[in-house]
Amino acid sequence: MKASSTAQTILDQLFVNPSTPYGAFPFDRIKDEHFAPVFRAAIAQYRAELATIIENPEPPTFANTIVALEEMGSALEAVEGVFFNLLHANSNAQLMALAEELSPELTALSNDTSLSPELFERIRIVYEQRESLDLDEADRRLLENCYDGFTRQGALLPPEKKEILRTLREELSLATLTFGNHVIKEENAFSLYIDKAEAIAPLPQAIQEKTASAALEKGHKGGYLFDLSFPCYTAIMKFCPDPNIRQQMYLAKATLCCHGGETDNRAITQKIVNHRLQIAQLLGYKSYADYALEKRMLNTPEQVMQLLTDLRESYKPTGIKEMEAIKRLKGAPLEPWDVMYYIEQYREQHYAFSQEELRPYFPLHRVIEGVFGLASRLYDISFIPAKELPIYHPDVLSYRVQDNKTKQLLGLLYLDFFPREGKRSGAWMNNLKEQRSERRPHILLVMNFTQATKDLPSLLSPNEVNTFLHEFGHGLHGLLTQSKYTSLSGTNVTRDFVELPSQLMENWLLQPEFVKTFALHFQTNQPLPEELLGKMIEAEGYPAGYNTLRQLSFGLLDMAYHTLEAPLPEGCDLEQFERDATASVRIVPPAPKGCMGSTSFGHLFSGGYAAGYYGYKWSEVLDADAFSLFQEKGIFNPEVAQAFRTHILEKGDLREAMELYVAFRGRKPEINALLKRDHIL
Repeated sequence: MKASSTAQTILDQLFVNPSTPYGAFPFDRIKDEHFAPVFRAAIAQYRAELATIIENPEPPTFANTIVALEEMGSALEAVEGVFFNLLHANSNAQLMALAEELSPELTALSNDTSLSPELFERIRIVYEQRESLDLDEADRRLLENCYDGFTRQGALLPPEKKEILRTLREELSLATLTFGNHVIKEENAFSLYIDKAEAIAPLPQAIQEKTASAALEKGHKGGYLFDLSFPCYTAIMKFCPDPNIRQQMYLAKATLCCHGGETDNRAITQKIVNHRLQIAQLLGYKSYADYALEKRMLNTPEQVMQLLTDLRESYKPTGIKEMEAIKRLKGAPLEPWDVMYYIEQYREQHYAFSQEELRPYFPLHRVIEGVFGLASRLYDISFIPAKELPIYHPDVLSYRVQDNKTKQLLGLLYLDFFPREGKRSGAWMNNLKEQRSERRPHILLVMNFTQATKDLPSLLSPNEVNTFLHEFGHGLHGLLTQSKYTSLSGTNVTRDFVELPSQLMENWLLQPEFVKTFALHFQTNQPLPEELLGKMIEAEGYPAGYNTLRQLSFGLLDMAYHTLEAPLPEGCDLEQFERDATASVRIVPPAPKGCMGSTSFGHLFSGGYAAGYYGYKWSEVLDADAFSLFQEKGIFNPEVAQAFRTHILEKGDLREAMELYVAFRGRKPEINALLKRDHIL
C-alpha cells in the first residue's frame, strides 16, 4: 500500500478498469485504507495529463486543448465517484477525517487548473478561432462552456488576485466539508428514549418496532429509542400526542450545530457566506447571487425575488387560513412543535384520511414495480435486477437499465432506501459514473425510508412514494442522456432547470390510472379502495399554502445570505438574521430563542444550492406547466413522453435550458398550471 506502484495498481484494478460486469465499482473489494494512496495516485495522474496539454508544442486546437481537457482526469473522477458517495451514504470517522485532509489538495488541484495562465491562453486562442472551425452543436457548446467557465473561475484576473482567490477557495472548500461533517456527527450523537407506550401508540407500527429494537440494542430493557432520521422525526412530529416529546424532538432538530462545542457551525456558516461574497466581488460581481445566477434561467437576483414575491402573494392568504383552522382545532395558541401534528389531525378530520392508512398499500417492492413500470410505459425501457453487481451495503439494490427498442444498455441503477448511522438525512441522486464517450452512466439514488421490521415489510407513506418518484426523475435524467461530452450530459444542467425531470415525476402520484397499477395491500393483495384513493388525491395538496410558504422561507433565507454586498460582521447574530429574512412568509409561531436552521442547512452550506434554493419552486412552475401537456394529451401519451425524453432528458446541457423547454412545450413556461394544481386559482 505504501509503494506508489501498489497504489497505481489498486487505482487501475479497483477504480479505473475493474474486472466486473459493466465496469461496476467492486465495492466488496474497495477498503477505506485504499482511498488515501489512490487519491494521491489519481491526483498525480491528473497533473501529468494537465501538463501534457499545457506543454504540447503543437498550436492549440479544439482537439488537443478543449477535447483533451474534457477527457482528462478519468482516474480522479472514478475515485471521487466512489469516495464522496460513500462519504454521504455510508460514512465513518475515517472517511470524514480523510475528506478534510484531502480537501486542500483537491482544491489546490482545481485552482491550479482553472487559474493556469498557460492553459487559459490555449483555450483563448481556440475560442477566438471558433467561427472558422468546423464544429458541430455539441462542440460549440463545449467550447463556449469551457471559455466561460474559466473566465468565471478567475482566468482573467491579475496574478496577485489569483492568489487571493486560490486561498479563498481552499478555505471555502474545507469549510463546506466541515459543515456537513458536523451535521452528521450531531445527528448521529442524538437519541431520545421514550418509555411511555401510550405516547408512541399512534405512531406507525414499523416505527414502533424499529425504535423498540433500537432501545434493546442500546441496553434498555424496554421502551423506544428514536434518532433524528427522517422516519423517526416525522413520526414523532406528526403523530405523537405528547407535546413535551414533540418539543424535545423539535428542539433537537432546530438546534443542530448551534449550541456551542466543537461541532458548532455558526462561525463556519458566517465564514462560508463571507468567502463566497469575497470570491464574487473579486470576480467583479456585486454579490454572490449576481455571480451564481448569471448563467441560469432566472439570471438575476431581481428575477428570483420577483418569483418568490409573486408566490408569496398568491399563497399567503391560503396559508393563513390553514393555520387559523389548525389553531381552532387545537383550541389554544400554537407552538412550533404543534404545527405538523395538528396539520395531520386536521387532515384526518377534514378529509377523513391519514397518510398512514395508505402504508399497507404501498409495500416497497410494489412501489418499485410501479415506478419502474411508469418509466417503462413512458420511455420504453426495462429495469433488470443485477445481483451480480457488488454493492457497498446489504440494503442496496442494483439494476441494469435497457432500451427495449435498441436492446442497448442505458446504464446501471443503484437504490439505497433506508437510514443508518453514517448516512446523511434527506434524499438525493448522485452519479457513481457519468456518461463518458461510449461508457454509460452508473446512477445512485439515496433515500431514508421506513424500514422493514421483524413483522412488517417496508411500507411507504404517500410522501415517501413521492420522494422516490422525485429522485427517480433525477435518475432518468442521468440514465437517458445521449451526449457527446460528459460535461454536457445528464444532470449537468443549470441549477434551476435540474429539478424539472424530478418534480415532473411527482405528478403521476395524483393520477388514479397510475396508482392503481401497483397499490395493492401487502397482506390481502387487494387494490387500494377507490374511496381511499380519492381521499388521498383530494388531501395531497393540503396544506398548499403552508408548504409553499415554508419552501419560500428557505429560498428567501438563501437569497438574504447571498445577495449581501458587504460581509457579515464578526459575531453576527445569525439567528436574528434568519428571523428577519423569513419574516414576510412566517405564518407559524417563531422558534424559541436558540433555534435556527442555517447551521444545519446542508443544501446551502455543504451542497450546491447556494443562491439556488428558489429553483425548487421555479421547477414546480416548470413541472406543472409541462405536466399540463400530458394531461391534455393523455398521462401516458407516448408522443409527449418521447418529446420530453428527446428535448429534455437526452439533451443534458446541449443548449440553453429555456431553449430546451420551449422545444418540448412549444412556448415558455406559465405559472397558471401550478396555481390551478394547488387550487389557488
